[in-house]
Amino acid sequence: MAGVTNVAFRTLCRELELAKVGTVSGLYVCEMVTARALVERHPGTMHMVTFGPDESPRSLQLYSVDPDNTYAAARMIADEGLADHIDMNFGCPVPKVTRRGGGAALPYKRRLFGRIVAAAVKGVEGTDIPVTVKFRIGIDDEHHTHLDAGRIAAEEGAAAVALHARTAAQRYSGTADWEQIARLKEHVTSIPVLGNGDIFEAGDALAMMSATGCDGVVIGRGCLGRPWLFAELSAAFTGAPPPPPPTLGEVAAILMRHAQLLADHFGEDKGLRDIRKHIAWYLHGFPAGAELRRSLALVKTLAELRGLLDQLDPDVPFPPAATGPRGRQGSPASVSLPEGWLDDPDDCTVPAGAEVMHSGG
Repeated sequence: MAGVTNVAFRTLCRELELAKVGTVSGLYVCEMVTARALVERHPGTMHMVTFGPDESPRSLQLYSVDPDNTYAAARMIADEGLADHIDMNFGCPVPKVTRRGGGAALPYKRRLFGRIVAAAVKGVEGTDIPVTVKFRIGIDDEHHTHLDAGRIAAEEGAAAVALHARTAAQRYSGTADWEQIARLKEHVTSIPVLGNGDIFEAGDALAMMSATGCDGVVIGRGCLGRPWLFAELSAAFTGAPPPPPPTLGEVAAILMRHAQLLADHFGEDKGLRDIRKHIAWYLHGFPAGAELRRSLALVKTLAELRGLLDQLDPDVPFPPAATGPRGRQGSPASVSLPEGWLDDPDDCTVPAGAEVMHSGG
């Protein structure tokens, strides 16, 4: 969720959960940052790990291919009190990441994967900071790694594992294979197993847990333009009445609040450039008109955004067309990997250049 789950979005999600159900029970994870960039205190990375003054627990998502960098980053997080939870991300399928051996490619290297998880756990030794691990089913249908990854993560001290039930080759296309979550749950019994993939409304989460026996769910694309989804999940899990879906006027107010929070975090110019991608997700399925959508896609100031949103009909109810997938989906594709990557799953060589990116993966 690079470029999405910054402090502005997390604050908005927490505000909506508190307002709609009276409590904040969700764990809101920051954008993925690289261990190397964190240790080197790259200014952009340090800004990415900003947390709200009342945000608790503070959850930091870490990307790494190197046990040494992982240990140094985890130790830094612990020593400097930067976060209360570390989530290791081995799920990114983006070609620029996998072609260097990172993200969803890395769990194929079983021993290296285990050393990285162990390094994170060792880095927070003596604290109450849990380390969790997220990964995919595998590289493709011929190279599944999730059962080994779950076992290894548990053996190395991870507090929980999460499975995005797609392969890297699927990227975000097709449907998630929830059966693989059930298999992982049967295989890993010592720590909680969380499921991820194709949860776009609260009923999907309940259905996944019923079908797979998983202990909880992880939300990714389902919250794009739907920051109130966590309030709906909170109500569903506690048996409380579901909060009513927002009208277009309420969506516009939420969108405006999001823009203000982004402006506070980035400054108005960058904040308004950032809100543009969210606008299409917020208005997905709603009647807005092509001309207004074009204007919103070019919005530059908070005042301009407010004026454009005032043109929407506030009484339009939440439409059925607004449900379902949002964000990138794309098509399946072969996974870009380093030369010879599949030759030896026990090779512990750290991939060259995989941590050059300073943020987001």
